[in-house]
Amino acid sequence: MPNPPAILAAAALVLSPLSALAVGPALPGDIVDASGAIVPAAYVAVAGQMGREAGIAYRFGPPAGTAARGEPTWYHRPDVVARGGDSRWQVGGPRNPGDQTNDQAAAGSYSTNQANVLFVPDDSAARIGVADIQISGYEYNTFAQRPQLSWTRTGVPGGGVDSVNAIDYKAQGLIAGGPVAIGRCGGRAGFCASSLVAFQNGLIATAGTNTATNRATVKLGANKVPTALAMSGNSEFAFVTVWDTKTHRGQVAVIALAGLCDGCNPNDRQKPHAWYDWWHEWMGVYPGLPNMGNIAFMKVLGYVDLPGLAAPTDIAVTTGLDPFRTMLGNGNFMGLETPLADPFNRASFRGRGDNDGRVAKGGIAVVVSKSERKAAFIDLRPLFASMRRTYFEGTQGEFDSTVGRFGMRDDQWPYAFAYWPHQAPELVKTVSLGARPTAVRTTLFGEVQRAWIATEDGTLRIFGLGGYAGAPESAVAASPNGIVQLGTVAIGRNPTSLAISKSAPDDDSVDPLNRQVLVASRGERKIQWVRFAADGNSGRVVRTLQDSRFTDPIAVEDADNFATAGHVLSIADYGAKAVLNYRYGKVVFADRGHAWACQPPRGCGMGAAGDAPFEFGGSMAMPGRPFAISTANVP
Repeated sequence: MPNPPAILAAAALVLSPLSALAVGPALPGDIVDASGAIVPAAYVAVAGQMGREAGIAYRFGPPAGTAARGEPTWYHRPDVVARGGDSRWQVGGPRNPGDQTNDQAAAGSYSTNQANVLFVPDDSAARIGVADIQISGYEYNTFAQRPQLSWTRTGVPGGGVDSVNAIDYKAQGLIAGGPVAIGRCGGRAGFCASSLVAFQNGLIATAGTNTATNRATVKLGANKVPTALAMSGNSEFAFVTVWDTKTHRGQVAVIALAGLCDGCNPNDRQKPHAWYDWWHEWMGVYPGLPNMGNIAFMKVLGYVDLPGLAAPTDIAVTTGLDPFRTMLGNGNFMGLETPLADPFNRASFRGRGDNDGRVAKGGIAVVVSKSERKAAFIDLRPLFASMRRTYFEGTQGEFDSTVGRFGMRDDQWPYAFAYWPHQAPELVKTVSLGARPTAVRTTLFGEVQRAWIATEDGTLRIFGLGGYAGAPESAVAASPNGIVQLGTVAIGRNPTSLAISKSAPDDDSVDPLNRQVLVASRGERKIQWVRFAADGNSGRVVRTLQDSRFTDPIAVEDADNFATAGHVLSIADYGAKAVLNYRYGKVVFADRGHAWACQPPRGCGMGAAGDAPFEFGGSMAMPGRPFAISTANVP
């Protein structure tokens, strides 16, 4: 395959007759000319390479190179083989005998974090480019901090590395081209069972785990190439940035999602088996409502145009709703215990009802364009208002008639924008950044709502969100005047990934989900933790991870902490063709008793002496170059 600069250079020699804006050839490695106008031929050429090396080079910019810079080499704890060689653990022990007796009490508070990894395959004929792996796991008094195949994946097709879901999609002829982007809801352990993967040909599909296996797919319209994907905090919707190669317009596709019990078919309550209680999920198909994330239904509602922004490259979304708000007093998800077939339950979600604050009332999507050096802010309130009206207002008969007719036609629930245009999200502001944005992330919930935009020059810009994503009970009036840059933080050059931070082991008073973000700097081969002030308007780097094992870190992801805290992060190292794990805090087992290892408050530290700031958890070789990773605690 030609190298990325050659592809771009060739594209820049030809100008489409549709372009009245481009006045010259594309800049080297870009899709715009010297005036900042889109060069159509370069635009189309790069759009066709999004999941390949040329597309990676465009989206993620230059690597740091491989020259040694005096980085430390963090301690690597030896593996202990378990389960007859099917898996390995490193921390804690000895392994409890329950492993042999199937004694669940001896297993302790079992939990694992699973990941979906996107990679450019070395052999695209043999590999799809989506992998399912285990990031960390706790059982039988042991903790595994090495990326590896789950013990549940032995003997499956593809050697266990290839995503089981993606294998099925390929067998059905649904996939053409490799994966481009991945997204997952985030913030709370156990809520985000499935990620969604966008493929080169516009297919959007679920990539689950060993306990969340629902297959659901939907296809974007013709000539629409996905570039980035974000899900709202409770898996209500997916938002996909799109390049339209026919019209040369940028758009955001809005996709309604519905979660169901694992293996349950939204179109048939009896086959392959009857619906059942799966983590108290809804017993109905309710696209656009909070759910437990095992997506079983998807529908493209329509597209939001981005005037003046033709080439969106990343997106982040927040509704301001804490996933824990969807839990009832007994600690269970609200779905099973508040069936919407009961008009009393429906009424409880409106006005001052007991459940009014459990469903989002608004939100905002933040889109950036690397080449055009802009950010766009999209108001999601019309979308969520439409959902609330349909689900919670009107008569029970109207509800039953509307929701019972769900389907893929424009006039079937959930209604398409073409049928109900008033529910389409609205672009409220576009901001020029003066630098090339490389990644965007937002706070998830709380009173202080911010967007963080990283630019290639090594700056993290802090933006207010104008009140569009306040908590459900917030009375703050939304206004585009509040969407302004409030501060900056100096970070490493070419920051290609911003990730939700799941813990702050150095300070229990910090809310990491909303006051901290992880930054992967491809340009300087390092991971940084940026912590923000209580008012959200300033921040500082509080921790930096570098290691001699880094080759080309493109993406970072923080693992959930469940009953056992592990503080493990994962890095997609494009140059090393591997996923690397590091621990940045003590392992603390939830189980009490002197017979258990890693007991609080001391836990199990890092390094040979237990007092190091980091520890290398291990690596897993990939059959290609990984560029994106999404992790979640397995429900």
